[in-house]
Amino acid sequence: MSIEVGTASWTDATLIKSGRFYPKGCTSAEARLRFYSSQFPMVEVDASYYAMPSAANSAQWAERTPEHFTFNVKAFRLFTGHQTERKFFPPDIQPLLPQNDKRNLYYRDAPPDIIDEMWRRFFEALEPLRAAGKLGAILFQFAPWLSTAPRDKAHVTHCADRMEHYLTAFEFRNASWFDERHRESTLAFERERGLVHVVMDAPESVTNRAHTVWEATSPELVIVRMHGRNAETWSGSTTASGRFNYDYSERELEEIALPVREIAKSAGRTHVVFNNCFEDSAQRNAHSMIRILQQERFA
Repeated sequence: MSIEVGTASWTDATLIKSGRFYPKGCTSAEARLRFYSSQFPMVEVDASYYAMPSAANSAQWAERTPEHFTFNVKAFRLFTGHQTERKFFPPDIQPLLPQNDKRNLYYRDAPPDIIDEMWRRFFEALEPLRAAGKLGAILFQFAPWLSTAPRDKAHVTHCADRMEHYLTAFEFRNASWFDERHRESTLAFERERGLVHVVMDAPESVTNRAHTVWEATSPELVIVRMHGRNAETWSGSTTASGRFNYDYSERELEEIALPVREIAKSAGRTHVVFNNCFEDSAQRNAHSMIRILQQERFA
C-alpha cells in the first residue's frame, strides 16, 4: 500500500505569480519541474487537456524528474466531450476540419480519420513517459453534460475501448452516473474495464456534480482529487483558479486522511491530487496532507 500526494499542475499562473512556492531564481520550466519533483512524488499534467501534448515535452519531463516520479496525464478535451476551439487542434490538422461557421467542435463533428490521427498523436506523446516508467494514469474528466443517456454512455464506452492498453481513470461530472439508479452499474462498468474510479472531494451543497463515492474499482490505483469546497465559485467562476479557490483547514485534511488510508488498502497505490489551484493553496495543502498521513502511519 502506497499513498502519494501531489497537485494538479505545477505551472499555474496564479501559483507562479504568488511567489510563495518556487524559490527565488527558479524561473525556467526545467527549474520549476525539478524543484516541484523534489517536493512531491507525483503530479497531474493538466496542460494536456487544453492542447495536444507532445512527445518532446514528455521526454523532457521524464529526464528532469527523479527515477520513481509519476505523471498522471489528463486526456485532451476533445476526447472527454468538451467543446474544442479550432485553435486547440494541431496546426496541420486545423485545415482538415469541417469548414463551417462553428467556432467550437465536438468529438462527433470531426471526421473519423481525424479522430484516429488525434488518438495516435496522443498515444505517441505518452510514450516517452511510459518508456521511462513514469506514466501513471490517463485521466478522463468528462464534460458535465455527459450523462448516462445512451449516446453519452456509448462515447464513454468508446473511450474505454480506445484506452484498453493504458491505466485509465474516469471522473464523471454529471450527477446521473452516481445517483441511486446508476451508482452500482457505473461502478460495475469501471471494475469490469479495470478503470480507476476517481473519488471527488468537492462542495457538498452544489447539485450540478456527481456524488462523492469512496470506492476502489482498480486493484492498481485509487485517485482522490481534491477540488476544494467553495460552493460559491463552483458554477460561477470563469477560471479554474477562481472556481477552485479554497484552502483546506487542518481539521478538514485530518478528516479526509481517514477514508484515504482506508481506501488505500484496496489498491497497490493511491494518489491524492490537490486541484484547488489558486496561488499556492494546492501545494501547501498537499504538504500538510503528507505530514498528516505520516503522523497517522507512525501513531
